[in-house]
Amino acid sequence: MMTETAALPILIPARMKASRLPGKPLADIAGKPMIIHVWERAMAANIGPVIVATDAEDIAATIRAEGGTAVMTDPDLPSGSDRIYEALCHIDPDGQYGSVINLQGDLPEIDISLLRMLADMLSQPTWDLVTLAAECSTDEAQLSQIVKAVIAWQDEQSLGFPVGNALYFSRAAIPDGPAPFWHHIGLYGWRRDALARFISLPPSPLELSEKLEQLRALENGMNIGVGKATHAPGGIDTEADLIACRARFEAATKTS
Repeated sequence: MMTETAALPILIPARMKASRLPGKPLADIAGKPMIIHVWERAMAANIGPVIVATDAEDIAATIRAEGGTAVMTDPDLPSGSDRIYEALCHIDPDGQYGSVINLQGDLPEIDISLLRMLADMLSQPTWDLVTLAAECSTDEAQLSQIVKAVIAWQDEQSLGFPVGNALYFSRAAIPDGPAPFWHHIGLYGWRRDALARFISLPPSPLELSEKLEQLRALENGMNIGVGKATHAPGGIDTEADLIACRARFEAATKTS
């Protein structure tokens, strides 16, 4: 259950030039563009205002046609983190929002409980940024596209779910031995000052090696909290992912 927290914005970075699936924010799923599904889920979480940060007028127009808010951002920004910070400064130049949730624009089936977990974690002063992880199988851990998190779990569960501190992230199947594997879920809750610091830093050596942006935060001494989720949402990175997602929506429609 979500604790009492001040409203915080959910920002959704969305760009048309995704390398593996260009134009995917507007890909049709069950009669709606993907970005609309994501926006609707974020709105249903009822955490705070939802803003799509985009470099494409088509995406902005699609969101605005549904009554949503979209902010145009620099198309040359290097990452989604830069995009959400630019959008945050645009909608809140006076810094009234001290934290923000970064929701990827390719998660049309996102469970809103995951967003509420991030909001709950941000209500605690413990971490600079927060994210989530779910246990995965040994076979899944061998896949480089599934990022593994190494986490020092805590015993304390005042939020109603286990939390811990991130020690490392890798595309390799780590840790070695009998310890379970944890699938990192690419959702983030940021302190605004931590996000501002993060995007001001150059890419770090481990970040460049693993091609994982969150390692820049660890290499620069930031504390990353991790909440234990029961499942990882399916993201859409390839045409095959999109086809499978469409099939799930179609099946759900037939059974509802």
